[in-house]
Amino acid sequence: MLGNHPAVSQVMNAASSVLIVDDDEDVLRALARVLRQAGFNVETFTSAAAFLKRPFGDTPSCLVLDLKLPDLNGLQLQEAMTQANIPMPIVFVSGRSDVASTASAMRLGALDFLVKPVDDVVLIEAVSRALEEDTTRRHRRNEESVARERLARLTPRENDVCRLVARGLLNKQIADELGVSQQTVKIHRARAMRKLQVGSVAELVRFLSVIEK
Repeated sequence: MLGNHPAVSQVMNAASSVLIVDDDEDVLRALARVLRQAGFNVETFTSAAAFLKRPFGDTPSCLVLDLKLPDLNGLQLQEAMTQANIPMPIVFVSGRSDVASTASAMRLGALDFLVKPVDDVVLIEAVSRALEEDTTRRHRRNEESVARERLARLTPRENDVCRLVARGLLNKQIADELGVSQQTVKIHRARAMRKLQVGSVAELVRFLSVIEK
């Protein structure tokens, strides 16, 4: 059964959505049926304009997009999404294998390019990868947001001390670098670690790496 496909089980989420844009209603229904049977939440659109009117929330999602559409074509919609800051993984589905279009789509960040008629399992695996990628991206964005909020709590001196600790300097070396006493370094270090909610140098290094990626 498609719903038991291993790729699906890794990304199933009641809040996630697969959005399909295709002006061929027969194809649209067929793609939606396959994905719904696999357990995905599916929304369908027959034009780029209808898709762009949809409100976009903060839940994992991906777009299955036909290359040829009556208003904006698939590549133009992809560009419009980039300009509108809609960072959604795209799986292109086309009735023809067009090398130039494929290259353009991939260059703009498309995750996959499938040629109709699409094998059900291939489609499910592509959508699963797209949702997994979007879930990971959102997690990283949220993690970075939390890290920046905590970092903003530090005083300039606490920030300086943290950066030097993360570089592997000892308290004495930090004191020499900043022209303060070791006791002062210890106080700033303890306060900073508490504000950042990290318990070790290794955790501090990882914390800073989230922001500096």
